Amino acid sequence: MRTRRYIASSVAAGVVVALMAGPVPAFASGSGSTPVTIQITAGTLDITVPTSTANLGLVSVSGSPQTVSSQLGTVSVTDGRGGTAGWTVVANAVDFTGPQNISVSAAGSSSYTSPSAAVTGTAIVTNTNLAPLYPPGPVQVATGVSGINSATWNPTISVTLPANALAGTYSSTITHSVS
Repeated sequence: MRTRRYIASSVAAGVVVALMAGPVPAFASGSGSTPVTIQITAGTLDITVPTSTANLGLVSVSGSPQTVSSQLGTVSVTDGRGGTAGWTVVANAVDFTGPQNISVSAAGSSSYTSPSAAVTGTAIVTNTNLAPLYPPGPVQVATGVSGINSATWNPTISVTLPANALAGTYSSTITHSVS
């Protein structure tokens, strides 16, 4: 009988030794970190201007200078860049052509009266009048920008016609740009 106990004890010891020599479970450290990123792409900075012809008025020929004026129509800037950079709108015009040229660059010849803009989002938009209409100059400037914003205004354009201007239709182009 002793032999059986010895064999049984040997088998039990072998099982214990085999279990101890088997794979040992891995132990993790207390914590770990994984970097994570998100990328948000910027949108665009756009300007929308009236596309139909603005009529500044109808006057009769005169031996004296006359001023005509009217609102141009709604001008809008949409800043979808989603950042903090400000923007500036610059406007200008070219001389009126018709039966004769009417200058927009001489002192007192023309003006762009820029009202305060209606602003959405976070931006401080400051209006500036432009006189004369050439050379180009700023008419709205946005500072303190944070994220998406927009501004809308309707400027008044004035042109002084010289004394004895010839009868006829005159035309010019007003250009706006934003950067």
